[in-house]
Amino acid sequence: MICPECQSQALTIERSLELPPDGDNDEITLQTVACAHCGFQALALYRESRRGALDSESWVHEGLRVSPEDFQAIGDMIEGCPQPAERRCHCQTHQRLGRMSGYRWDGLRLIGVEILGYFAMIHERQ
Repeated sequence: MICPECQSQALTIERSLELPPDGDNDEITLQTVACAHCGFQALALYRESRRGALDSESWVHEGLRVSPEDFQAIGDMIEGCPQPAERRCHCQTHQRLGRMSGYRWDGLRLIGVEILGYFAMIHERQ
């Protein structure tokens, strides 16, 4: 993936946590991403919905700029989960990060993570 800071193709997903679906998305994955070239670090959110027309799906993969402290805290939480690929895991990490406001996933805001900005997760050079 392309790093939003240095534009190298060195941005990789370091950790992933599968979260329960919400009212809009069938799949929600919270990720930590880092650039091996410049050291940039951020969170990423992958959401996929297969609702609507038969055989249709839509997905969004967006980067979330957060403070170094929030990045470290989320990374530590994901590391602490015994089953990060299991969205039905009942660990403390899933309970905290899987929280919703109404029918929408809102786990980051509900634990006090401040989103400082967004960026596109570009998977390859155009």
